[in-house]
Amino acid sequence: MKGIKKSLTEEYLYLDFSHQKEGCIFPLHTSVTLFLLSYCDCTVFKVFLVLPGESTGISLLKNVPSEGVEIQTISRQELPPIVQSCCLPAVVERPDNFCRAGLAVVLRHIIQKSYEADPSKKEILELLGFKKTCLKACAEVSQWTRLCELTVPLAVENFLKESFDQPPTIPAAILELEKKLSEPVRVHNDDKLRRQKLKQQKAAGVGPSLAKEKTKSKGHRQETSEEGDSSSASLELKVAFSKLTIHKEPASANREPSYVRKAKASDLPPLDHVFAEGLYFTLADIVLLPCIHHFLVIICRKLSGKLVEFPLVAAWYQRIQEVPRVQTAASQCGIQFISLPELQTTSSQQPPNLDEAPSAEEQNDPSFIGGPRPTMTKLMEKGIEVMFSPHPCPTWTLDWDTLPAAVSPKEVAQSCPTLCDPMDCGLPGSSVHRIFSGKMSSDRALRKQQQLNNLVYMVTNQAKPGDRIVDFCSGGGHVGIVLAHVLPSCQVILIENKELSLIRAKKRSDELGLSNIWFIQANMEYFTGMFNIGVALHACGVATDMVIEHCLKTRASFVTCPCCYGFIQNTSKVNFPKSELFKKTLSYKEHMILCRFADQTAVQLPPQRRLIGKQCMCLVDLDRARAAEEHGFSVQVISMEPESCSPKNNMIVGVPI
Repeated sequence: MKGIKKSLTEEYLYLDFSHQKEGCIFPLHTSVTLFLLSYCDCTVFKVFLVLPGESTGISLLKNVPSEGVEIQTISRQELPPIVQSCCLPAVVERPDNFCRAGLAVVLRHIIQKSYEADPSKKEILELLGFKKTCLKACAEVSQWTRLCELTVPLAVENFLKESFDQPPTIPAAILELEKKLSEPVRVHNDDKLRRQKLKQQKAAGVGPSLAKEKTKSKGHRQETSEEGDSSSASLELKVAFSKLTIHKEPASANREPSYVRKAKASDLPPLDHVFAEGLYFTLADIVLLPCIHHFLVIICRKLSGKLVEFPLVAAWYQRIQEVPRVQTAASQCGIQFISLPELQTTSSQQPPNLDEAPSAEEQNDPSFIGGPRPTMTKLMEKGIEVMFSPHPCPTWTLDWDTLPAAVSPKEVAQSCPTLCDPMDCGLPGSSVHRIFSGKMSSDRALRKQQQLNNLVYMVTNQAKPGDRIVDFCSGGGHVGIVLAHVLPSCQVILIENKELSLIRAKKRSDELGLSNIWFIQANMEYFTGMFNIGVALHACGVATDMVIEHCLKTRASFVTCPCCYGFIQNTSKVNFPKSELFKKTLSYKEHMILCRFADQTAVQLPPQRRLIGKQCMCLVDLDRARAAEEHGFSVQVISMEPESCSPKNNMIVGVPI
């Protein structure tokens, strides 16, 4: 077939299946994945439903809508070992050593493979949005990804379990989505579109509110064919411009009217949401649709009066049905769209997002004194001082000259726009990072080797034959590949949420012929397997804390080298200060002062400033160490040798007691 690649890697897609209720497959992550497969008309995966222990596959499959998608069943015990260590959904490439896990990662991969199988389906690739970043940032650092991937599906699942003996409250996640839909749209050509909207409103001689109503009625009259002709193929763009009542016209040499050119940005009319992320249909809409549909079915059946609490969500639900192929995909997945009554689309004011609002302590802390020195003095008064444990073997080194070329960290260079060394960041998911491929300079390669000497020594000193060692935020695999090579009797697992980095690591591993290594593209919380040692070299910001938390829960030893202290902040998973000792001494704001100054260690800074930065690094890491000790670990904060190997040269080494 024209446009189809002939040699696609065979991949297996595993979906969780707990139960089915009124046509809804649980968990909703599975419903979402099946919907995307149908929407993309994707047949490149072998799809398996992973059944509960005592269920029979034949009886379950009779009730699972799977038109267009061939589905087989498998028990959890029959899963490949690498999948048994991950949350579902998961995709595995043969020979079962490369796994992608977690909803957002799997869905993005399905889109990419669908496009590779048929490059004529450019609209499929456009689901990834502008710069292909839709739901790319991990849920730990992106509130939007967390809302779509975790919060909304879980909230709807819990809502569907309610008995409704008492009038229920609308889930907070739905109200948060309503709030997001009420916010002005921001796009890369925001200013241009808003000026066009201003021109349209002036030409019509109406105010913004009336213009919106006219546009709305016009949008309702727009019909699209499910077969999708050439005019409907770019419906997203049509809806965006019909919302603005702007039509593409031939380029004109005439200048825009002065009231358009001279209008201040603050006076321009805002752009309204057409779809979840703004003007265009994206993967976020695909994720939300099955969840919101099943939620609205219950609302309309039992609580129709509640619809007025989320009119924008209801309007979005009706609008999304006009997108080509959505109706067909929904029908194949057993989704029968329902009609909703007309609602006012002016959303009532929602309470502020507590995740974003500063705490009362931050807003009003009369004891706070700025700068690192007062904070450090405050700690000293409580007996907390900068203190490093001695390095157990500062001169130890791998014999790099005798190691295979693919073991050497010269293939991939990485860059981070902070004051840390450009090659030192683990890049766990922040959109501000950039990756560059190519050979390292000899000086940078030497310093990376020195960093690896330190971590490899600490790990090999603890590892025993048969141990599982996890390289978190593995990047291009510098640490994990060395460990897999020097510890052939141990299983090494690389976990990284950046696909290209992990593909590079696998290529290096294949060159070495390593058979004791797994590659998992996922957020680290989706790795659920047992392991003995966790390691992370320059895991950025709170990623270091998440690695340590993972090790504490598993009672695994850990060797971490933190990075990007300036990115540290409270998240849904981690709060600072961490240890009881530091909590009793410092406020959150004072702790953040230490974190910001801990990033002031770059070699180009004055020596005294670097010294203060190093001391702040130590204090931040001592807080991490004390918190781990409270969980029954023996922990040391050690400086790498030589210290010149990296501006971020602290190691936190913990062993369960």
